[in-house]
Amino acid sequence: MPNYKTVFFTLGILQIILGISMVIPIIFQIIFNELDSSFIGASIITIIFGVLFSLSNLDHQKKLNLQQAFLLTALSWLSIAIFGSLPFIFSNLQLSITDAFFESMSGITTTGSTIITNLNLCPKGILIWRAILQWLGGIGIIVMTITLMPIMNVGGMQLFKISSNDASEKILPKTKQISLRLILIYLILTFSCSFFYKIFGMNYFDSITHSMTTIATGGFSNYNESIGFFNSASIELTSMIFIISGSIPFIAYIKFLSGDRKIFISDMQIKSFIKIVLISILILTLYQILKTETFSIKILRQVSFNVISILTGTGYVTHEFDNWGSFPLIFFLILMFIGGCAGSTTCGIKIFRIQILYLFLINQLKKIIYPRGIFPIKYESNNVDEKFMSSIISFIYLYITIFFILTAFLSLSGLDFITSISAAATSISNVGPGLGSIIGPNGNFSLLPDISKWILSLAMILGRLELFAILVLFLPSFWRN
Repeated sequence: MPNYKTVFFTLGILQIILGISMVIPIIFQIIFNELDSSFIGASIITIIFGVLFSLSNLDHQKKLNLQQAFLLTALSWLSIAIFGSLPFIFSNLQLSITDAFFESMSGITTTGSTIITNLNLCPKGILIWRAILQWLGGIGIIVMTITLMPIMNVGGMQLFKISSNDASEKILPKTKQISLRLILIYLILTFSCSFFYKIFGMNYFDSITHSMTTIATGGFSNYNESIGFFNSASIELTSMIFIISGSIPFIAYIKFLSGDRKIFISDMQIKSFIKIVLISILILTLYQILKTETFSIKILRQVSFNVISILTGTGYVTHEFDNWGSFPLIFFLILMFIGGCAGSTTCGIKIFRIQILYLFLINQLKKIIYPRGIFPIKYESNNVDEKFMSSIISFIYLYITIFFILTAFLSLSGLDFITSISAAATSISNVGPGLGSIIGPNGNFSLLPDISKWILSLAMILGRLELFAILVLFLPSFWRN
């Protein structure tokens, strides 16, 4: 029988960290004179479970094999979502278990969809906890994407393998050093973002919470109007800069600090990401100019912010873009699917997969014209073999298939077409807001049936963990030696 002691020991450590993190909202409850038992009780329960998991598995092995890595990845996100929902359940918001779990899952997966109807009157402890969940989810996915997923060969992520021992199925201790560097960079970006938010008009509390959800490209805000509440060009510009900072591969920061000063202009993913941003802004700005027959900085500002927010899956809004017309809605739906760069806090299909699929299609056209020709596919000086290519195509095919299945199930649960299709897209792509009158830019998910919320919660974790990391657990062969 496989030994899963390492998995449960690690889960215990994660629960202890989560429980300790709940002390931060308690501090803010004291500061704002809102102290109650919600976070105290949740923290005690979470830490007790964490200690029990750890103590009962002290004799674990120090290394983690491939099978255990898949199980740990799925259980980590699921367990944090479960225990992270406790403060919502114990709070005076009177949330059901379904709503509390949905909010927690939306936070830890950095989706940003919310069921809280009036954020403006929400307790400060809950607001900071939502931000902490997204911040933890952001750094968690960065570390996992760079250290675990390449070894797990999930959807082409092996392209970003950092270990020189490619043949080994053991996850090496050297990843700890890389993880510490990533956390340090993440912290620096968060504090920098908070600093500029404060300079440009946010109060201390708002600057702290929004900086955490900005770097995590999560999009949870303290206000129903999201970033639009501040109506500040400086704050929106700061937000765009740091959203982009969280949307590029974090391994690029490490390479830059290691001496590769041109990495940000030479990396194929980053270059394509910036091109998509600029082209999308240009297209939608021209559309708005033709529609309104006027041009203003305000139009450019609105388009730029919402393009960056939707493409990266952040989900902040400054304007009700669902009133712009039919074309922008379709365009934003496409951007939801594309997402940002691999190795960042963003979600979606990812830029590198779109690039490799494009290279594959061009290659197929060349083979039709020159049947005897040999056209190798290269990406960032790496050869793309058939096995690697099949993993990319399989991922994209599965992504689209699951999207349509989710849409069908949401329709069966009683949602209209626009709500169903946009909710499926925003959940699997971890974006946040959907389209339509119910879950649109300034709406929320509170009015959806409970069954829809559970479907969307499943979609969130599927999208966050690159589909295969969850689905492989349902294969009988996975559980065999």
